[in-house]
Amino acid sequence: MSENLDKSNINEAGKSKSSDSERGLEDAVEGSDEALQETIKSGSPSTQRVQRPHSSPPRFVTVEELLETAKGVTNMALAHEIVINGDFQIKPVELPEDSLEKRVKDIVHKAFWDCLSVQLSEVPPTYDRAIKLVGEIKETLLSFLLPGHTRLRNQITEVLDLDLIKQEAENGALDISKLAEFIIGMMGTLCAPVRDEEVKRLKDVKEIVPLFRAIFSVLDLMKVDMANFAVSSIRPHLMQQSVEYERKQFQEFLEKQPNSLDFVTQWLQEATDDLMNQKYKNALPAAGGAAGSGDGPRLDPMAVQNYAYLKLLKWDHLHRPFPETVLMDHSRFQEFQLQLEQLTVLGAVLLITFSMAAPGIASRADFAEKLKMIVKILLTDTHLPSFHLEDALTAVGEKVCLEVSSCLSLCGLSPLTTDKEAVLKGQIQAVASPDNPIRRIVDSRILTFLDTYLASSHQKPSPIAPGGLGPIQKELEAVAVKFVRLVNYNKMVFSPYYDAILSKILARS
Repeated sequence: MSENLDKSNINEAGKSKSSDSERGLEDAVEGSDEALQETIKSGSPSTQRVQRPHSSPPRFVTVEELLETAKGVTNMALAHEIVINGDFQIKPVELPEDSLEKRVKDIVHKAFWDCLSVQLSEVPPTYDRAIKLVGEIKETLLSFLLPGHTRLRNQITEVLDLDLIKQEAENGALDISKLAEFIIGMMGTLCAPVRDEEVKRLKDVKEIVPLFRAIFSVLDLMKVDMANFAVSSIRPHLMQQSVEYERKQFQEFLEKQPNSLDFVTQWLQEATDDLMNQKYKNALPAAGGAAGSGDGPRLDPMAVQNYAYLKLLKWDHLHRPFPETVLMDHSRFQEFQLQLEQLTVLGAVLLITFSMAAPGIASRADFAEKLKMIVKILLTDTHLPSFHLEDALTAVGEKVCLEVSSCLSLCGLSPLTTDKEAVLKGQIQAVASPDNPIRRIVDSRILTFLDTYLASSHQKPSPIAPGGLGPIQKELEAVAVKFVRLVNYNKMVFSPYYDAILSKILARS
């Protein structure tokens, strides 16, 4: 895949600048370049600290420094994921069936529960392990309570009083079943609705050891539920702190590894070189640059940044390292790239079909939507290594011809002739080549749309899709909204570094 974008696409960046007053952090993530810059400037105390990110030879570091750095990067990645991914959830750990870790875990757990079973079977029973389990359950239940749950806290503390339970065990008056009944009732009170059935099934377990085992299994799920509740609760607050936190963590990482901006520098340098290339100088004023008083056009740093982000949608992930500042979102940019490639093929197929079909059916919204869904289904597996676009487009061509002929018949028009069918199938098949003229046109217009969306950044009304992209505008806007939100957040975190690097690059240009 070519790493250089069609520069004719970059003719809108910088046109739309918000005149609104400074907005909140979340608004800025989805706002215009100007609003974004205002937010960065007004809320970035650490920008004074970051004057000139520079590249220097790597130095030797200790194992302790590496571990500390790894921990900081892990925490930064977690905070970033929580803020960026609205669907982020903690999930229970599920070990692979045949893994050594699962076998060891199963063996240890079986030994523990077998030992508990033996103790409870003794005459008189030994309750040492059982009481320890009750203590663990008590602490877990208390951890689920909020500060205002005073009555429930008192209930748990009173009924699961370990000193009293030990005395009852020593005097032979301990009723484990009664304790289990209270525990299950309290779990039912505290659990999320999704766990109601699992808690209810605990009442059907009559033997003590299997019951304790099942209780701990459900408690583990409740811990995950509580963690996810905490994540959703702190997300709005974390959003306010995450920009500064991520920048601080990255700065600490940079101080330990001073060459950690090498790929970012190369990425921004390439974007600048592309825009400064003589071939595109005439387009620069429309792309956010302004004709300066020097020998050549001067570039707007924000326009260079926008263009650099668009280059990530054409990245050669197999042969080129990703810039460090966007590395945490590497998988997201790859996903955007795959989605846009699929939309390019989809848009090209629809453009060809509607161009060849009779005007009457091309304007029918129901037919256009139906045809789009059919083609999307046939292109669903584009992300799989086993997917062959040529074979898929052969099937698409056959299906499209059937649907077009059927629609023509319903409209009282003549179906496609054999020659027209052959031409339509051939043109659809030709879309498999990245150099296909129709595919290149659609790809160019998609990038133009994204560039315009990035410059205007989600303001109302949204940019109108260029000609020919109408049938896929809804899908394209869905990608654009996510892309712009991710880009704006990245700018808010790393703009001090980008500004420092670009000031040096543009001074040499």
